[in-house]
Amino acid sequence: MFSFIEGQDCSSPLPAQDDMNPKILSVSELTQQIKTGLETLFPQVKIQGEISNCKRHGSGHIYLTLKDEGAQIPTVIWKTTASRLATLKDGMNVVAEGHLEVYPPSGRYQLICTSVTEAGQGALQQAFAELLQKLAKAGYFSVERKRSIPALPETIGLITSPTGAVIEDMSNVLERRFPAARVLLYPVRVQGTGAAEEVAAGIAFFNTTKKKQHRPAVIIVARGGGSLEDLLAFNGELVANAIYHSKIPVISAVGHETDLTIADMVADLRAGTPSIAAELAVPDTLELLRNIGNLQSRQERRLMAKLEGADRHVYSICSSYAFNRPPLQMQQFHERLDSLVALMSRTITTTYSQRMQRYISVKQQLGLLDYRKTLERGYVLVKKEGKFMTGANKLQPSDGVELLFHDGTLPACISGEKLP
Repeated sequence: MFSFIEGQDCSSPLPAQDDMNPKILSVSELTQQIKTGLETLFPQVKIQGEISNCKRHGSGHIYLTLKDEGAQIPTVIWKTTASRLATLKDGMNVVAEGHLEVYPPSGRYQLICTSVTEAGQGALQQAFAELLQKLAKAGYFSVERKRSIPALPETIGLITSPTGAVIEDMSNVLERRFPAARVLLYPVRVQGTGAAEEVAAGIAFFNTTKKKQHRPAVIIVARGGGSLEDLLAFNGELVANAIYHSKIPVISAVGHETDLTIADMVADLRAGTPSIAAELAVPDTLELLRNIGNLQSRQERRLMAKLEGADRHVYSICSSYAFNRPPLQMQQFHERLDSLVALMSRTITTTYSQRMQRYISVKQQLGLLDYRKTLERGYVLVKKEGKFMTGANKLQPSDGVELLFHDGTLPACISGEKLP
C-alpha cells in the first residue's frame, strides 16, 4: 500500500520515443532512465507493511523487506537513522517513511527508509498532537504557573508501580543524598487499563488528605521507559488535569531521557529518569553540610572583621582629643567642686560663729532684763488674783495676795491700816 505525500504528474516519466523505430539503449542507459523517472515520481512515500528478513549489518545498516499479501519491497535503513529507531523484528506491522531509489548494479528498486513506527502509532501521535494543542492553548504548559521545588522536603509523595527497578533506583538515590526525607509510596499501575485513573487518584489523595503526616512537600510521578502505547496513561488529559490542579509541586519522571510525555510538560519539573527525579527532589547532604560550613566560616570572618573594625574605632576615639577632653573637664569640675565645698565650709563656720556670738550677747541682755535677778536682790512681787499689783491703791485690808520671792511664793493677807 502506498501513501503519497506530494502529488506528482504521472504522465510519461520517460522520454518519448518513436514507437515505430525505438532507440537502442544500453542496459545502463535504460536503468538510468528508469532511476531518474521513478525517483522523480516518488520522492517521498509512506508504506504500511509487515517486516520480514530483518537483518542488521556489521556496518550498522539495517536491511529488511516490507510485504503485504500482494507484494513486497526491499528496504534499507542507513546507520545514522537506524541508531535512532527502536528494535525492529520480523512480523512487526509498521509504517515506513522514505523515498524510492533504483540500485543499478542489481537492477532493482528499494525504499530508503528515514523513519519507522509501529502501525497504529500514527493515530496515537495524532491524538497526542491534538491534546498537546488543546492544553497549550489552555495554558497548561505556561512557565509562569510552574512552582519551584522545596529545597528541603521532609516528606516526598511517590506515585509509581510498587514493583520494578524504579523503586529500588530511587530509594538508593534518596538514601545516598538525603536520608532524612520520608517517602510515601502510592502504588499504581503505570500502563494498561485503569493506569491513568490510578495515577490521577494518587495525585488527588496527596492533595486532599487531612492527615498531616500523609501530605508531602513534593510529588514524584515515575515509571520506566516504554513504547508510545506503554506511556499512554501519561499522555492523556486525565493525568494532565490532575497535575495541573495539584496544589503540591509535581516532578514528572516518565520514561527515559528521549521520552517526552504530556505529563512531563504539565509538571512543575521534568526529570529525564526516575533516578534523576530523586536527585532533583532532595539536596545532597554532603553538599548541604559543606555549604553550611562555608556559611559559618563566612559569618565568623565577617564577625571578626566587624570586631576588629570596632576595636580600631574605639582605639581611635580613645586617642582623640574629643575623648580625652571629658576627663580633663571632669578634673576641672572636681577641683572647682572642692573649692566650692571649702568656701561653703568656711562660710558656714563664719556664719555660725557670728550667730553664736550674737546669741550669747542677746542672752546676756535678756539675762539683765530677767525679773528673777531683781528678786534675788531682795525685791518681792505681789500678785492678786493672778495679776501683779504695781501700786498700794489697788490693795485693801483683808485682801489675799501672793508674795513672789526669787526662791518661791508665799500666801499673805493685807491687814491693818495703810501706812502714812
